[in-house]
Amino acid sequence: MAKKKDKESKKARAEAKNKKASEKAAVKDKKKTKKLSQDEDEDDMDIEEMLANFKREQENFEKINIETVDKPSQRMSPCMFVNPTHGKRELMMFGGESTTQETGITHFYNDMFVYSLDTDTWKRITSQNSPMPRSSAAVASHPTGVALIHGGEFSSPKQNTFYHYSDSWLFDCSTREWTKIEQKNGPSARSGHRMAVWKNFIILHGGFRDLGTSTTYLNDLWVFDITNYKWKQIDFPVNHPIPDARSGHSLISTADGAVLWGGYTKVKAGKGLQKGKILSDCWYLKMKSDLGAIRWERRKKQGTQPSPRVGCSMVHHKGRGVLFGGVYDFEETEESLRSIFYNDLYTYQIENNRWYSMSLRPQRKKNTVAQSKSSRNKDKELEDILNQILDKANLRDANDDEDNKAFEDQMNQLGIEDSDDDSEGEKRNLKSYETMLTLPHVRFNAATAVVDDTLFIFGGAVEVGEKEYPTDSFYSIDMNKLDGVKVFWEDLDDVIRAEKLGEQDSDDEFDDEDDEDDEDDDAEEIADRQLEAEEEDEEEEEEEPEEEYEIPDDRPWLPHPKAFETLRAFYVRTGPTFLEWAISSNRESKGKHLKTKSFEQCQDRWWERREQVRIEEDKLEELGGVDEVIEKDTSNVQKRR
Repeated sequence: MAKKKDKESKKARAEAKNKKASEKAAVKDKKKTKKLSQDEDEDDMDIEEMLANFKREQENFEKINIETVDKPSQRMSPCMFVNPTHGKRELMMFGGESTTQETGITHFYNDMFVYSLDTDTWKRITSQNSPMPRSSAAVASHPTGVALIHGGEFSSPKQNTFYHYSDSWLFDCSTREWTKIEQKNGPSARSGHRMAVWKNFIILHGGFRDLGTSTTYLNDLWVFDITNYKWKQIDFPVNHPIPDARSGHSLISTADGAVLWGGYTKVKAGKGLQKGKILSDCWYLKMKSDLGAIRWERRKKQGTQPSPRVGCSMVHHKGRGVLFGGVYDFEETEESLRSIFYNDLYTYQIENNRWYSMSLRPQRKKNTVAQSKSSRNKDKELEDILNQILDKANLRDANDDEDNKAFEDQMNQLGIEDSDDDSEGEKRNLKSYETMLTLPHVRFNAATAVVDDTLFIFGGAVEVGEKEYPTDSFYSIDMNKLDGVKVFWEDLDDVIRAEKLGEQDSDDEFDDEDDEDDEDDDAEEIADRQLEAEEEDEEEEEEEPEEEYEIPDDRPWLPHPKAFETLRAFYVRTGPTFLEWAISSNRESKGKHLKTKSFEQCQDRWWERREQVRIEEDKLEELGGVDEVIEKDTSNVQKRR
């Protein structure tokens, strides 16, 4: 009975306690409500103002400012890449640095410039969410429409202190928005590294890091997964050969991975000393979806190669790399260097692992005779033949409109335009530029990129004495015609003035020290031979003739381009053959997909044999000279007995 009373008493005390707490809370709420009611107007205003301030701050942070400009300001070592969005013919350029010659003050940039080939205009893009200013970062653009930028360098205005970045940023090429990749265990801080694209991965290799007292060169390999925005370092088996550490090398994408060539590193040269070494080795990175199966393969040298150089990174174009310029340094004494700068142009064919020198050709007058059908009618004739082949194989698309649109897109890629008054009027509205028949002035570290079949060259630098002079310039070269260099702008006054002063100084020294100069020349030749011998011993290579008049054909069963035959003419002539080959090689595809495959194979074949065709064209010109290129109308063929 006592236990029951204690229980009821405890319950009553609890209820009283809860009631008292409720009353206390009600009084507190009443006071709070009264206070809010008295200050209602004032509080509402404060909240609105606070929200407005927050909104302004957010807008300033996210706002993207776009302005039309005449051209980018002079700068060195920017990231230059092509907008990967389908149908967008745009060149993009981020960051860079410039140094005022009079004061020696260096300024770094973090603005983005976009050049439209269709409108011939530059736009400058800035936002509060851009990466910090930098130069010598690495960049790669992915077909999904984004570009990835990693690392780079920054310094104090007088360059007394130096800093490397380790951050990664994605740039949306359509919305022009930046997104920082938040990952703690990504690639370390560096500059001078290189990136390439393979399927859903972006590959990063090498670079260097300046620690003030010493410089560390890197040979690590990373891949960025575009599907989950994560970096992963690639580890190799203990005995697996990998490229030496380096920076400033070339890394270009291939169907199976990437090709690495050249670069610069430092090796030990005695106790506590280092000396620079220019590399000219070549490696093939075989990529796999299973990242643990990625492997390096060393490639042997074949044929004539570019002379050793740095500051000449290749860009990819239709199954090959395109290389321009560069510099080679000779160590004259322990404290001085002599440099040779280049302005030559090379291509590297990825499939057959061979280098070819490229030279400009004089412009030819193009004359069309017996033109009974328009280009549009010829396109329609080709399309009808392709459709007949697909009909016969029962592989035609059900949607004819979609199929026709795909064919039109392919022909537009070849530069096929309607010759109506409107398009001609648009062409007339574009600016006209000077075309020079010599390659641009010698330089190193020029920014290069290829849009469609046009190579663009921006900036670069030349060293005269101990000073570096930037070349404020912008050029383009049609990789198909090679008929000259279009000069958008060029300011080389400082460079030419410095070179003239340097030549005068050299002449004075030459008058007094003829013998010493001869000895230097001999020493340079010996150094060159030693360098080449060391590389040949390391790679166990066999020498090949320097000049080749017949380039091996790895796919002789495919149609071969004719001398002076344009890519469009080649496709019109051989499109049906490539479609039949595509049908036999792609059993599960049909319709527009087969047309796309045949079109791509035709393009690849034309560029694959481009160097051999150029040799044949040169032979014809040497025999009798070619003043005019005649296009025949193949639709009206007459027999000749």
